[in-house]
Amino acid sequence: MKNFYIIMNPEKVGAHETAENICAFLTSRGGRCKIGEKRPEEGKGKHYTDKDDVPEEVQCIITLGGDGTLIQAARDLAGRNIPLLGINRGTLGYLTQLSRTEEIEPVLSALLAGDYKLEERMMLDGCAYRKGKAVFQDIAFNEIVMRSQHLKMLRFKVFVNEEFFNEYHADGLIAATPTGSTAYNLSAGGPIIVPDSRMTVLTPICSHALNARSIVLSSDDRIRVELSGQEGVSQAAVFDGDSVARLYPGDYIEIHRSEIRTTLIKLKNISFLDNLRNKMAGI
Repeated sequence: MKNFYIIMNPEKVGAHETAENICAFLTSRGGRCKIGEKRPEEGKGKHYTDKDDVPEEVQCIITLGGDGTLIQAARDLAGRNIPLLGINRGTLGYLTQLSRTEEIEPVLSALLAGDYKLEERMMLDGCAYRKGKAVFQDIAFNEIVMRSQHLKMLRFKVFVNEEFFNEYHADGLIAATPTGSTAYNLSAGGPIIVPDSRMTVLTPICSHALNARSIVLSSDDRIRVELSGQEGVSQAAVFDGDSVARLYPGDYIEIHRSEIRTTLIKLKNISFLDNLRNKMAGI
């Protein structure tokens, strides 16, 4: 790799300095580098990185921030097929592989030398319908969360491949990718899934039934979630904590594996289990 683009979250301490140091290191060794910024002031549901700002010749995106910065880059640049590497400048991060400053230069040298692997991660496509007409569509790298706007208990009828599966009475329902299994899904009691797997996990949030459990489905399965409950109660489907579809009882959302995938750079000396163990141990 020779051409790099850095997406930086300017709210993270040391992000500017780290970005400049990375660029200086790469250019001193024959690489090319451009620095962009994640622009949180534009608000949720909008792109933080303009695809047109990323040159066509870029071979690697380096994100400086936390998992949120990497997830937003994956969403904004969906379809560009540019591998991403996350450097953590936040708190807990399962997606970002690096957090110590002293680790950065050896990793950059490995990228320049081609000493890395690429790992494809699946994404979800979700489309919300009202009276049979599509009203909202987006993709998700981590999860699609269906929840109330007013802390009301909700009812979800779930169909898998057009076959009725279950009805949940809960505060919400999460449809997560393997990558997203360590995010909201994990906090809600869902299972951790090896991130390069091809499957979707459904996890209820604060279920009102003692026997409600997560279910892991094939990535080929097509999921339909019908929303019921009190008339007039505003609900929402939230994609990666960013874009929001306003929904009402009677609406439904269809979820399936997206044709778009995100490619992450995997360092040969850092396994998912190593990263997971370190994060869970608080390192």
